[in-house]
Amino acid sequence: MKKIFLVAMLTILGAVTSNAQDLKKTKGPIATPKIDGAGIVFESETIDYGSIEHNSDGKREFVFTNNGSKPLVITNTQGSCGCTVPTSPKEPIAPGARGVIGVKYATDRVGPFTKTVTVTSNAEGQPTKVLTIKGTVLPDPTPATQVSAPLVAPTKS
Repeated sequence: MKKIFLVAMLTILGAVTSNAQDLKKTKGPIATPKIDGAGIVFESETIDYGSIEHNSDGKREFVFTNNGSKPLVITNTQGSCGCTVPTSPKEPIAPGARGVIGVKYATDRVGPFTKTVTVTSNAEGQPTKVLTIKGTVLPDPTPATQVSAPLVAPTKS
């Protein structure tokens, strides 16, 4: 009976250890294939602002890596409207190096939004890449109205 119990426990322990190792493999940086030439891989191609306050800080960043063998040059970044202003690195991004495309959304506009940023570069196979920002700008909270006591003329007693 003890041997059966011991074998069962070892089997369970082995299964748990195996699953834990599988979980470790899925976390961490995503393996990016090497490109012959300049390459660009974004950590995320969508930024979800979620629900943000009216006139709050609308700055966010798209982080990318040059997974190629040659320097990556960002030649242009263009927002889909005037409310989305991107910024990009001016210098070439070396192979294996990381870079940032900044974006600022004008949070003075209340309501849901979905906008794009088009990135033009010398990346092999994808000279243009479209990134997305989305979210909802909440209206200002309505101030609590003060209820004042009605004016009543004093009565004579």
